[in-house]
Amino acid sequence: MEHKSDREKTKQTDSLVKKLSILEKINEAVSRTLNLQESMDATLRILQQSYHIRSGAIFLAENRRHLNVTASVGYAPATRKTTYAFGEGLTGRIAETGKPIVVPQVSKEPLFLNRMSSWNRKRDGEQTFIGVPISSDYATLGVLIVNLKYNPKRHLSNTLKFLTLVGSALAQPIRFNKLLKMEREKILNERVLLDERLKDKFSFQNIIGNSSEMRDVYEKVAQVAPAETTVLLRGESGTGKELIAQAIHFNSPRKDKPFIKVNCAAIPENLIESEFFGFEKGAFTGALTQKKGRFELADRGTIFLDEIGELTPLTQVKLLRVLQEHEFERIGGTETLHVDVRIIAATNANLEKLMAEGKFREDLYYRLNVFSIFLPPLRERRTDILLLADHFMFKYGRKHGKAIKRISTPAIDMLMRYHWPGNVRELENCIERAVLVCEDQVIHSYHLPPTLQTAESSNTLPKMSLEKAVSSYEKELIQDALKSARGIKAKAARLLDTTERILSYKIDKHHIDVSRFKNSNSAGT
Repeated sequence: MEHKSDREKTKQTDSLVKKLSILEKINEAVSRTLNLQESMDATLRILQQSYHIRSGAIFLAENRRHLNVTASVGYAPATRKTTYAFGEGLTGRIAETGKPIVVPQVSKEPLFLNRMSSWNRKRDGEQTFIGVPISSDYATLGVLIVNLKYNPKRHLSNTLKFLTLVGSALAQPIRFNKLLKMEREKILNERVLLDERLKDKFSFQNIIGNSSEMRDVYEKVAQVAPAETTVLLRGESGTGKELIAQAIHFNSPRKDKPFIKVNCAAIPENLIESEFFGFEKGAFTGALTQKKGRFELADRGTIFLDEIGELTPLTQVKLLRVLQEHEFERIGGTETLHVDVRIIAATNANLEKLMAEGKFREDLYYRLNVFSIFLPPLRERRTDILLLADHFMFKYGRKHGKAIKRISTPAIDMLMRYHWPGNVRELENCIERAVLVCEDQVIHSYHLPPTLQTAESSNTLPKMSLEKAVSSYEKELIQDALKSARGIKAKAARLLDTTERILSYKIDKHHIDVSRFKNSNSAGT
């Protein structure tokens, strides 16, 4: 009896060592790769080769409703499409309850559905089924099932403990893969949202302005955006050429590709060629590594060349080659690089005059001037000044945390009289400054920059007496109140905490035209 007991202990020890060795192989297999499919397949192959399972499968839970096969061994290939609902059959019940199930003889278990055709009684004899949940943080991630040849002497409790450890080893890669998938979906969703925001932000319908001049610009942008045509944007500085270029790109088939901006006037003459075309390592002193140029970075996208009239004659020649042949070489390199780039150029210079002076190549001019769009200066589209001013008022009000509602009538008059040499850019800077210094909900004329408050723009004298300053301020307050009251004197008087008689006297004194404020929108400008 004692001799038999020693043999039993030795057998148990050998079995334990074997199981530990198998677990070590499985842990090594799942930690070797981030590919979940590979690690699951490797686990089942190890169980088949070392633990002699007849068949086995790993199911992953989807939305706590269904189980789908991720990996299998010992089954026909078609079984990879097998699914179980939670609670369905033995596998579904394991997922639903989070508890293992052991069936010593499947022929005696009605819940053994044999959906994967793992058992044929005439061919296989009796069979044992064991399934364990794969869990993490009290949540069922999946189910591991194995089918073993029936052995009445098998220690099923020990086998269950071993397979539970296998399930625990699988939990970590499954959980990590789930987190990775969620993060990937989050990034993709954020990218889609960002793309939509960019498209919406740079949609030409959202460019401010409803003047006839701007409607003509919108029509041309809508015509050229879907094409591959080279575009030349012309107009004074500050008219919004870069915004139009972005609108063309983000409404074109290239919208998902790079949009590279280059200000030709801001790059030193000796560096512009390397910025355009890049350079090879060792091409010149300081070229420690290879650098890609802007054209190479813009491949399959759009490059916006601002202030194109500032290019040197040598760079003009190389740019012409890119336009004609779509190829170039990096500085210090011999390899010819081919690019697919759409060019949008912009300038505030008189290119025709530069050509006459020999400073701009005619052939380059005709290559760039395929489709020309002229952006009118702000002084030629005065009906857009109030729309732009309102837009910038709300924009910078949100940015600086100020609840500014409107612009006063005298301030509007001042904005409308000014000639805006800096165009939209100058107007934007002007309104941002006014928002910063404004302490109430209305931008007044005294909030505007001194450049607007000149004798020409505001009809005021450079030096004003106290009496005239008070009179000017009084007139502005009355105009503002009449605007809010839509020209109703009694209501305006209440707003100013005075009587209608006194207000009428002041209106006559300051020669204010009340009819101007009849039916005006008090909430607008």
